[in-house]
Amino acid sequence: MDRPVERKPLRADAARNVDKIITAARQCFRELGPEVPLQTIAATAGVGPATLFRNFADKEQLVLAALSRELRLHVDPVVEESLAGMDAAVGLINVIDAVVQVASEDANLLGAVAGRRGLLVGITGGLIDSMAELLMRGQGQGSLRKDISIEDMVRLVAMLIGAVDTMEQGSRAWERPVALLEDAIRSERPSRPLPQQTPIPGMAFE
Repeated sequence: MDRPVERKPLRADAARNVDKIITAARQCFRELGPEVPLQTIAATAGVGPATLFRNFADKEQLVLAALSRELRLHVDPVVEESLAGMDAAVGLINVIDAVVQVASEDANLLGAVAGRRGLLVGITGGLIDSMAELLMRGQGQGSLRKDISIEDMVRLVAMLIGAVDTMEQGSRAWERPVALLEDAIRSERPSRPLPQQTPIPGMAFE
């Protein structure tokens, strides 16, 4: 997948500091919200602010690095397995599952880059290419609707990611809307029950 501008290889100690900073950033955003100060992240990582700013010029760079690592760890393997598989529709849904799960677990990271569409495209461009390949294969296999485009898929996935705000962070509430998306894009609706419904935090319906 495409990633932010590649860095020069780091010395072992510098690489360890970068890893500690990214790990601390994910923890702090998850526990304290998207507005957490960089100084808090540096303290959590056990490094000085100068070390953090030497590696990340601002919060934006740090957030994108953390998102990029989560995609690399949790989505890239699913993409590779899906592209190597025989059933493209199953592969495409598995990729969407993985992406939305990352979004759910790291909702505050996404919140910290809200509105920075161009920067997010920089770390998801390769993912979109892979989804387009799976969509085309699935349409050729007859398992996915032929009237759906990759633009449709990007917007549908963006809607799912936006819906994460209506879920408890880290829950599996995303499984139901992903299943609904699968119903919409398959040429034949799957014969299986929808995953269990979950409440929207802070809202009650009669």
